[in-house]
Amino acid sequence: MSPIETTQSLFQRFGEQDIPGILELLDPEVIIDFYGPEVIPYAGRYHGVEQAQRFFETVLSSVDIHVFEPEFMFSEGDRVAVKGHLHLTARSTGRDIRSDFAHIIQVRDGRWLRFCDFMNTAAGAAAFATSG
Repeated sequence: MSPIETTQSLFQRFGEQDIPGILELLDPEVIIDFYGPEVIPYAGRYHGVEQAQRFFETVLSSVDIHVFEPEFMFSEGDRVAVKGHLHLTARSTGRDIRSDFAHIIQVRDGRWLRFCDFMNTAAGAAAFATSG
């Protein structure tokens, strides 16, 4: 699979909430960076498939996904850039998260090696905040 095909397949499995299927598409040395404050339950760095599993499980158990829509995706060599829109609801508070997102992904041998997620983390933090 090409890097874009790998990414499209992983996104499809994410939409289906297919954690075992996602894990099949991750390099054993995968690094996931989700930038944002600690109030966002899945923010942080995750290294290796076991921690990546925790990341995806935490995302899927923390939010309801209404829209996760890649607007465009392109690749150069082993790297993929994705830009899109999302609309989520934080389950703990019932508040919405609406944001554009950007993903930078590196693929090795048909599996994600590096995944960096950028979104409006202020919107995410406000949705998960339990005070103020």
